[in-house]
Amino acid sequence: MRRTQCAVLLTLSLAACGRKADVVIQGGAIWTGLSTGRGLPGAVAIGDGKILAVGDSAEIARFVGSQTDVLRADGGLVLPGFADGHTHFINGGFQLASVDLRDAATPQEFVRRLQAYAARLKPGEWITGGDWDHTLWRGTPLPRHDWIDSVTPNNPVFVNRLDAHMALANGAAMRAAGITPETPPPFGGEITSGGVFKDQAMNLIGRAIPDPSPAQRDSALARALAHAASLGVTATANMSASWADLASYRRLERANRLTLRVAVYLPIEDWRAVADSVGRAGAGDAWVRIGGVKGYMDGSAGSRTAFFFEPFSDSAGYRGLMQHPESDMRAWIGGADSAGLQLAVHAIGDRANAILLAIYDSLARTHGARDRRFRIEHAQHLRAQDIARFGAQRVVASMQPYHAIDDGRWLVVRIGAERIRTTYAFRTLLDTEAPLAFGSDWTVAPLDPMLGLYAAVTRRTLDGRNPGGWVPEQKITVGEALRAYTSGNAWATFNEQNWGTLAAGRFADVVVLDRDPFAVPPELLGTVKPRYTIVGGKVVYRKR
Repeated sequence: MRRTQCAVLLTLSLAACGRKADVVIQGGAIWTGLSTGRGLPGAVAIGDGKILAVGDSAEIARFVGSQTDVLRADGGLVLPGFADGHTHFINGGFQLASVDLRDAATPQEFVRRLQAYAARLKPGEWITGGDWDHTLWRGTPLPRHDWIDSVTPNNPVFVNRLDAHMALANGAAMRAAGITPETPPPFGGEITSGGVFKDQAMNLIGRAIPDPSPAQRDSALARALAHAASLGVTATANMSASWADLASYRRLERANRLTLRVAVYLPIEDWRAVADSVGRAGAGDAWVRIGGVKGYMDGSAGSRTAFFFEPFSDSAGYRGLMQHPESDMRAWIGGADSAGLQLAVHAIGDRANAILLAIYDSLARTHGARDRRFRIEHAQHLRAQDIARFGAQRVVASMQPYHAIDDGRWLVVRIGAERIRTTYAFRTLLDTEAPLAFGSDWTVAPLDPMLGLYAAVTRRTLDGRNPGGWVPEQKITVGEALRAYTSGNAWATFNEQNWGTLAAGRFADVVVLDRDPFAVPPELLGTVKPRYTIVGGKVVYRKR
């Protein structure tokens, strides 16, 4: 095996003294993540939670003892565990037990599912989550509270669109929150006459929803962990996390129940409290760590709240909105940077991205050189002149490829043919040396990294209308996409010395896929599944 494609074996220090591995993986190709090329035949030895050696099968055989768990890859691919660079992870655990509206293909089906779910609940229990997608419906009408008031009379409902930038409240929810037709929307939010609340207006209802108990939050986290393990996800950046979320992660870590590593990004408005916490008790450890703070520049294209230079093509004169005044964002970002916190800020529209890049550049010049690794979450719609700034400023483009094949069904109507040429610009960003980190935005999109890999490589939209790829010049290769899901996310969270590649001494976070994604037709990438998931040297998932 070439040295550029495998770690140097620790045979002199380990095998010579008779060290045996806890786990050895044999019978597959090894993709170390040190290049974008195909994996090569080999094996991996794991002990005490770390990778002992990566090499050819004969060399690794000496690590096999009577207590070693020998796993067969059976021709699949062995690679670093997938990291998801942007999730709302515990929210995902709650959604796994809530009503599923994502594929409700008609308003009637939307109503039917809510009625059936409400029938299982006690009076007064809230219905949240949902992840509906009105673009599936003929004419794409927004849902209305009067569709569901009669079938949910005893339960407040606040179900969000899949992008989480608008949500429908029923009459019971609006009464519980004290909302009337005269209630004004806050800055950065909108309220429709049908009871849809957009962006900052969602907080008007959200403040009335009872907080989950610690036990309920821990149960949701446990569901999310099991789901992630089944998909090969061994690390994540939990964006817009709450202090209660952080406490839940730490409880499960103390109970030895945590099966993925997490960097928690708390609200940017709380930057002082975050800085105080880190200064007082440290950021955390190898399992649970405060990664930094997360803010919002704008909304989403799907909710028509992304902030653009030019108006939406289907909404004359309307350019979207900023979620907060620019002065507030500058103050929060500047304060957090002065405190040494990493910044991760949501920006979707081209104007929101341009403003944020300018703020980052100004801060770096004003506050002095430092290894900041500024992040822009989503970075979806960029002007051509702004793309190169990611590489030049070393700003992480934290992107979610599945969004491209979802939005590509309808986005040309929303922003026109010219602007989509630099939308989800994976290829151009890589070519201009931008740090690229991939994720899902779960529950906005499925957590499965292989679906994201499929999206980045093929760019085939979900409606099947772009078999050659939507904006095909922005396709990237399998190896490039895998690096964005592994070492790209490690670098984006300051973890490149710990995980993200297969090398001796790294944490033993490994996934074994049932087939080699380099060898399957691109259109079948989404069907590749994990055979084993290993985190910290422990097998946390075995395919039945």
